[in-house]
Amino acid sequence: MNADNPASAVSPRILTRDFSRLLPVYGMPVLLLGLIVFFSVLLPDSFPTLLNLNSILGDKVIIAILALAAMVPMLTNKIDLTVGYGIVLWHILAISLQTRYGFSWQASVLIVLAAGLLFGLINGLLVEMARIDSFIATLGTGTVVYALALWHSGGRQVFGDLPEGFLLLNGASLFGLPIAAFYVLGLALLLWVVTEYLPIGRFLYAIGANPKAAELNGIPCRRYVVGAFMGSGVLTAFAGVLLASRLQIGQASVGLEFLLPALVGAFLGSTTIKPGRVNVWGTLIGVAVLAVGIAGIQQLGGAFFVEPLFNGVTLLLAIGIAGYAGRRRVRVRNTPAKP
Repeated sequence: MNADNPASAVSPRILTRDFSRLLPVYGMPVLLLGLIVFFSVLLPDSFPTLLNLNSILGDKVIIAILALAAMVPMLTNKIDLTVGYGIVLWHILAISLQTRYGFSWQASVLIVLAAGLLFGLINGLLVEMARIDSFIATLGTGTVVYALALWHSGGRQVFGDLPEGFLLLNGASLFGLPIAAFYVLGLALLLWVVTEYLPIGRFLYAIGANPKAAELNGIPCRRYVVGAFMGSGVLTAFAGVLLASRLQIGQASVGLEFLLPALVGAFLGSTTIKPGRVNVWGTLIGVAVLAVGIAGIQQLGGAFFVEPLFNGVTLLLAIGIAGYAGRRRVRVRNTPAKP
């Protein structure tokens, strides 16, 4: 070994170990960049264009917000399936309040957000007070709210003249990009600050890691879990408002298709940046991987069933990787340090 050359002392084993540590953290961002380069080379005239970027952002901002909504209860190790069911009712209600009942668009938005908050409260109480498993509870309440959407709309489209201000909520542009993309960025920054730099974020992570230990440390778990579901409900309602602004009609057949990709994005978020725990930037990167991958495949001539197939396979992989990353973190934490 050459003592004058420290680089020569770095063994392949150390390099392999460092690579295995970095891959889970940065693997997904690298994959995203790789997909962008790959499709840009194959489709130079259509993929690396501002028009395509606007199309991807316009199509996926709703999924991004729903993925962030699903992420919030996941911080406490709970799951909220109503991010897919609730948006069906909220986008219908946002339109019908204006076209049928004469509310202003501002009042309609506030009512929908308040309804989402109340619905999240109900989910939280069912999970924490009634002690119903979050998957079962939100599947049940989601089905009920979907039935309410069918009843309210009569199974028909809800439409009418909508004010310009409401249409601009998801129809305006800023710096040449859809304004809804900046909503996502703003929400992501807010959630990042809350989860990483405020006590509430540390409490939510502690509850998700070990609720009994969190209780012993004086954290009111029930209050924070219920609050997490309420936050998810508000974000889902906001996504419903944006969907209504974009579609300009309400129909019960629209909304459920957002559930799977939103969950995929949230689960993918737990496999990158901070592997083994859900996080804001990982969630957005997960949604971006789905968006770029599906857009590229479709432009290459992929069949109509490619998108659900891609989402389903990616969800299975994400859950598997997240489970492995979580077990690895526990194993590393429990391994005694060598003297």
